[in-house]
Parts: sequence; C-alpha cells; structure tokens
Amino acid sequence: MSKTGTSKKIRVGIVGANPDRGWASHAHLPALQASSAFEITAVSTSRQASADEAARRFGVPHAFDRAERLIEHPEVDLVVVSVRAPLHAGIVRPAIVAKKHVFSEWPLGVSLAETEELARLAESAGVRTFIGVQRRFAPGVRYLRDLLAEGYIGKLRSVTLHISVPHLGPRVPEALAYTTDAKNGANALSIMAAHYLDTVFAAVGDVKSVSAVVARQFDQATVIETGETLPITVPDQVLLSGTLQNGAVLSAHIEVGKRNGGEIWATFTGTEGDLRWSPDFTVSGARGDGQPLEPLPIPERYRSPAQGDLNDDAYQTALLYTALAKDLAEGTEVVPTFRDAWKLYRLLDGLAESSATGKRLEWKG
Repeated sequence: MSKTGTSKKIRVGIVGANPDRGWASHAHLPALQASSAFEITAVSTSRQASADEAARRFGVPHAFDRAERLIEHPEVDLVVVSVRAPLHAGIVRPAIVAKKHVFSEWPLGVSLAETEELARLAESAGVRTFIGVQRRFAPGVRYLRDLLAEGYIGKLRSVTLHISVPHLGPRVPEALAYTTDAKNGANALSIMAAHYLDTVFAAVGDVKSVSAVVARQFDQATVIETGETLPITVPDQVLLSGTLQNGAVLSAHIEVGKRNGGEIWATFTGTEGDLRWSPDFTVSGARGDGQPLEPLPIPERYRSPAQGDLNDDAYQTALLYTALAKDLAEGTEVVPTFRDAWKLYRLLDGLAESSATGKRLEWKG
C-alpha cells in the first residue's frame, strides 16, 4: 500500500536506472514490470538524457538526473538503490531521512562501520529496509532448504561450497575498475563470498565457528578498454573451514580471476543421502549408498510467480520483490533487512580478522 493510500501498488523509484547497462536494467526494471504489486514511478541516473531514455523505454512517468529529486518525489514509496557500492550510503541516508522505504543492493556500505551506521539510522527513522541478496530466493535454493528441513538426506553432516569465476581478476572492464581499490568495498570477500555464503546459510542456518584465509595474489590490474594499470588492494581468494550451528562441517573456497574452467556449486552430505545445487540453482540428489546424483524436478509451487521471459537474475529479483510486497503488506521480514546486512558484514570482518591473526572465529551472530 502506498503511503498516501491513493494506490494499491507500491510506487518505486530506481536510482541508477541506466537503460543500457547495470543491474537495474538487467534485473530490477524487468522484475518490477512483471509484478502487479509494484508501479515504477521514477528513475534517476547521473545524466538527464539517460534517465529520459530509461523512462521512455520502460514506460516510467518521471525521470531525474539527481537522486535527491527522485527521493523527494511524492509518488515514490520505495527507493531502490542500484548504483556502485561506494555511492550507496550517499543515497540511502537522504532516503531514510525522507521516511521512504529503502531497498539497497548488496553490499549496503563499503565497510562494517558504514553498514552499521545505515542500519541504525533506518531503525531510528522507523522505515522498512531491504537488502538485495536475491539468490536465496531462487526456486532451487528454497526447494533445497525444504528438502534439508524435511530430512531428505537425514542429518546434515557437511556442506562444501566452491565458487571460481573469471571476473574481478587482473583484467577488468572500465566499468569495474573501482573494484580494485579496497576502500570501494566491492571484492571477492564482500561480493562473491557474501552473496554465496548468504545463499548457503539461508538453507542450512548460521555458522558456529570458522577459520579463514583471505588472500591477495594479484598486485595489479589492467583496464581492458584503455590499457591503464591499477594497483590491486583487495583479496581474490577466500578459504573457510568451520562448523555450522547444527553441528555440520563447513568448507568453502571462493576465488576470482579464474582463467579457465570456472565453477559454482555446493554439496550437502547427510547421514542418509546427498544433495547438490549447480550454477543455475538446479538441484540433484540421491539417497542410500552408491547412487548417482539425479536431477530433482523443482515443484511448481516454488515458481510462483512464473518466470515467463525474465532472465534468471531478474527472476530471482522478482521473487525477492514478491516477498518484499508481502513484508510491507503483512509486517513480516522474509527479505533480509539492513540489520541482516550489518550481521553479514560483521561475519565478513570476522573472516578477515581470522585470516590476519590465525585465530578461529567463534560466531555469536
């Protein structure tokens, strides 16, 4: 319900709605257009021409070249922050002050201190907040979570996560050059490890204790379009070993800059069987002894609303928005909030500290 009570749809303004590139045009805009619960009423970019083009292309009535004008607009109930991580706080703060609900992509802040500040500010203002960890809403992840809860593999014994991807390595496109600098808060630990660990924890619960290696093996990066060389001050490897709150063993390896043969998968070993999810979040499983893992068709109830023509990223985002609309209507908290973002960032800082000190992190949440 809108704040004015004049519309049954949640009126959304998207900051960073570049019509030709970026996560907003790839995921947010198509996801929101496919939903009957939302109405996109405003977009903003850093240039009026691109904002006008986004508005034209997606049928949005208001376009601005400054985020402040979008935030202040009376026809915006929910501000979606879809810009580079270093710019999040500068948009989130005025949105909170304006008493608008706020959805920020992950990471919320570029540091633990900034993330805590924004979470506390939102709670003091009494606005609803949401963080973009959309992978946990994939049908396969939710199906996997239920299979584990129903005892498909018996008691969970271990979880193994493996992420190896080519991006964020020693050759970067100009649009991602900012990721080479630690102060910008976008790297293998804060992006890749955070997103996929959140996905795993959504299915199996929190970590209990963990040891980590957070390493930097690349010293410099080349900007592909210009040939410019930049120093790298961010990690490219994250290695974890630990236990979960339910007693299962956790191991994870996240690496970026993989030249060949990149993979994304997770396996879940139990006393009665095994499960695995793959890059497209499909699920395979087997019970008993010596059996091959076979695809487990995902029941249709996990695909509501239907995917239609949405790409996988937009579909996961659409499922997050479905839960968000319910949260606003019913007062639930299915979509992670800024407080959850603060919690996840505390874990990331703990992993970095474990790596630096060699001490095991005992996680209290």
